[in-house]
Amino acid sequence: MTRPPTDAATSARMARQRRSDTKPELALRKELHRRGLRYFVDRAPLRGQRRRADVVFPRLRVAVYVDGCFWHRCPRHATDPKNNAEWWAAKLAGNVTRDRATDAALIAAGWQVVRIWEHEDPATAADRVQAAIGR
Repeated sequence: MTRPPTDAATSARMARQRRSDTKPELALRKELHRRGLRYFVDRAPLRGQRRRADVVFPRLRVAVYVDGCFWHRCPRHATDPKNNAEWWAAKLAGNVTRDRATDAALIAAGWQVVRIWEHEDPATAADRVQAAIGR
């Protein structure tokens, strides 16, 4: 993976992608808050782990991730870039591998993990989160 992933214009566009506070995250958080739920935002559930969850209920040990369809390979909406396809295939596969490793580490530590796709309805996603926290 020594070749650069994209040309300069594409690199600049990708650099502008938000890491947190995306529209789907904000919609989910707004719905959870409307339901009276309080949580932490953009926090590492496990000490010493650099992987941060989008919404965390630490006392209840529930970590919520709102995954982008492109970056996390949504089965419905994933696309394969044509430019430098080999590099992108490795990059995106690595993201999915890291997601599964994160899930496994959290589950082993006694946490519940809720993965939500960016295209999911916020109310339906909030129902799933509520079910996980038992409220």
